[in-house]
Formats: sequence, structure tokens, C-alpha cells
Amino acid sequence: MIWTKAVVASSLTIFLITISIGAENAVVDGDAKTEAQTGRQVFMAESDATNFFKRRSRRSTYAERIAEQRVHIANSERRREYNEEQRNEHENYLEEDRDEQLERTREVNEQFREFHYDGLYPRTYWFH
Repeated sequence: MIWTKAVVASSLTIFLITISIGAENAVVDGDAKTEAQTGRQVFMAESDATNFFKRRSRRSTYAERIAEQRVHIANSERRREYNEEQRNEHENYLEEDRDEQLERTREVNEQFREFHYDGLYPRTYWFH
């Protein structure tokens, strides 16, 4: 009885191993077929590669300078607009703060005059 269990277990493991190897081979074969069917080249000829890099290495310094200058101009313009916006916000804040302060001062002065008004108009002082 024990030997039948051992035979069944070993045959089962062999079966599982063959299935897993077959699945890996199927995946690799499928990938190989798709690359072959598409016809893509992984490598290019040496002459094509050198021509490609020679063409890529030639750069117009004038065009690069103009492009860098445009970038600098755009950055400075954005910085100028930001600073102007911040300055305007600060000026608006200061103006509102001054208005509030003047209003409070005016109210305090008005209350002081009302409290100290002696009933005579125009106001006369006792030392006149």
C-alpha cells in the first residue's frame, strides 16, 4: 500500500513538472513568433548607426542661443509678472489698512469731540 502511494506521488510530481516546463516553452515560443512576424530589427548596421550619430552631433549654436534666450526672456517675464502681482497685492493691503486706521482715528476723534462739547457753537474756550 505504501509503495502505491509513493508511485502515485512521484508520477504526480513528474506530471506537474512537465506541465510547467511546457508552459514556459510555450510563452518563449510565442514571444519569438511575434518578433519574427513583425519584422523589427533590434540592431542596425554600423554605417547607419555612425551616420545617425554624426547627424545628431551637428547642432546649430545660433539656434540654441536663440532658444536659450527665449527661455530666459520667458522666465524673466514670468518673474516680473509675479513680482508685480505681489507688489499690487501688498499695496492693496496697505491701502485697506490705512483706510481702516484713518476710519478708527476719525471715529475716536468724533467721539472725543462729542463727549467734550460744551454746548456752545462755535466752540469757545474758557481762556478767551
